[in-house]
Amino acid sequence: MSLRKKKRKTKTGGDTARRAFLALLVPTLLAAEKKKEKKLAAVIAGTVFRDPGFAVTGAAIELIEIRTDGKKGKTQKTATDGRGEFAFAVPAEERKYKVKASAKGLQAEEKETASTPGARIDVFFTLKPAAP
Repeated sequence: MSLRKKKRKTKTGGDTARRAFLALLVPTLLAAEKKKEKKLAAVIAGTVFRDPGFAVTGAAIELIEIRTDGKKGKTQKTATDGRGEFAFAVPAEERKYKVKASAKGLQAEEKETASTPGARIDVFFTLKPAAP
């Protein structure tokens, strides 16, 4: 008695039909994978301090896109957490931004920065007491 199994022939032509199907399917799947590939978003993050180096909780942070085409840039707003930290996710494109930090009783400060796809950009502020 032989232990080998006999190959069964199918009515569809066996391997020929399977190969033709895969030849059509594989390029479609590869094209779909390329579409799924996305650049990683950039992150603009930082911390707000006050003299003499204490974190500022609840400081208002505003992120404004700087546009060169004359159109108004998008604005995002947030507030610092209990450790004085903030973060914004920005598109995966090189763009320029203005970051403003303000808090009650302290002078507001603003800085310019640029984003790079997939990078984290750190922006630190040290706010001084407001003049009475």
